[in-house]
Amino acid sequence: MAMDAFSKSLMQDKREIVIAPTIYKFSNFGDFAEEFKLGERDVVLTNEFIYKPFMEELGLKSQFVFQEKFGAGEPSEAMIETMYEAIPYESYDRVIAVGGGAIMDLCKLLGCKRPASVHELYFKREPVVHEKEVIAIPTTCGTGSEVTNISVAIVKDEKDGKLTGGETKLGLVSDDIIPNKVCLIPDLLKTLPYRPFASSAIDALIHATESFLSPHRKTTTSEMFSVKAMEMILEGFRRIGENGPDARLDYLDEYVTASLYAGVAFLKAGCATVHGMSFPLGGTYHVPHGESNYALFGKILEIYDEKNPDGEIMRFKELIARITGCEVKDAIPYLNGLLEKVLPLKPLHEYGFKEEDIKGFAESVEANQQRLITNSYITPWTKDLSERVYRECF
Repeated sequence: MAMDAFSKSLMQDKREIVIAPTIYKFSNFGDFAEEFKLGERDVVLTNEFIYKPFMEELGLKSQFVFQEKFGAGEPSEAMIETMYEAIPYESYDRVIAVGGGAIMDLCKLLGCKRPASVHELYFKREPVVHEKEVIAIPTTCGTGSEVTNISVAIVKDEKDGKLTGGETKLGLVSDDIIPNKVCLIPDLLKTLPYRPFASSAIDALIHATESFLSPHRKTTTSEMFSVKAMEMILEGFRRIGENGPDARLDYLDEYVTASLYAGVAFLKAGCATVHGMSFPLGGTYHVPHGESNYALFGKILEIYDEKNPDGEIMRFKELIARITGCEVKDAIPYLNGLLEKVLPLKPLHEYGFKEEDIKGFAESVEANQQRLITNSYITPWTKDLSERVYRECF
């Protein structure tokens, strides 16, 4: 399949990273609220389980809205439409996102002019127009969405402009949706249960890895951020492997910072095959984003190493060996084993994936995810390779 125009323009852009948001760090939410003078014209989108321990006692007059009232899971067309109805555009001047990737993606939309159709917006037939300030405060350590130019949603699938009856996950990409400010508050990660913590941290590692291996779009700056992110995340995983899940609690500042670094890296260098292939899995079976990426990550690395062992994958293996102390030749299996200690890997069928999905998902990737697949370390990444990954992860 020919490269789409958007992907081609990204590949031709050789500029270094310009970090769009201003980045702050605070000890607690109260310090942030005082510094930014939160008031009645601020809408704070968060979760009730975050609001209760960290915000309720502050007595703020802002409009607090809980994402779970719009529906469970990742953003969808229906969730976005419900959110628009619940938060009238004229009721706020500033948007505060306090949560994980879903809340970040939703708040990016709240900062933009309302589209006539959410579906048309995600299929890039309506413009993205930024109008209101967005402040992003991540409470996970994975998506890096607080610094990126993408908002992801599960939408009704199309083929040749006609609805198929199914769903897929698409990314709305525009520099106009990058948050204006980012505030890191490591204290907020204390509410995150271990499994979503682990999957989000693995997701951040995948962001850094795909950025590092980016064949066309990475720059000197993006590589610097991806390497630093990998160093910090793998040190945290080493601690968990040796001392158990609670070892993360003394390392939350490093995790949330590493997640941001990985987000900065893929803002420029982009993600690739892992994300492109995980989107149908997440969209169809509602597998959490970090887990759907993790389910495919190790196998894709193995194929990269098999197909082109002397390219950037060799530098990646040397980096993993330097960070972890393993042998270069053992770097990929060692990494996969370390991730198994952090979060046991599940085969795809345990998420509901069916054998007939192998072909169907590969076709969906080829049709809908060229923005990501064209950034693969192995180019061209073919439909046959996608089928192989799904089959061997089944």
